[in-house]
Amino acid sequence: MIKKGEWVLIHRNVLEPSQRAPQVPEDTKQVPLEMWIKGYLQEDANIGDEVTVLTRTKRIEKGTLLEDNPYYKHDFGKFVPELIQISDQVKEILFGGADNE
Repeated sequence: MIKKGEWVLIHRNVLEPSQRAPQVPEDTKQVPLEMWIKGYLQEDANIGDEVTVLTRTKRIEKGTLLEDNPYYKHDFGKFVPELIQISDQVKEILFGGADNE
């Protein structure tokens, strides 16, 4: 059970595929327009429940509760050793080497 007042992430479909504008690309028309929203939970709830949140900008939004205390989970991929060599080459060309930073 997630308690009222917790910072949470919700999801909802804003437009179904049939409601999409005619000028959007064909592959876009085939999927719903989705929205993920973070806010303060307005009632105790469980993951998967339809809930209401109060956003940081004081908007009230409704959607399906996905998680509590959401955080960013992306990164920029694995280390690429060639980028170190490129960085050294660029510094050499522009500044006369790494010692002149």
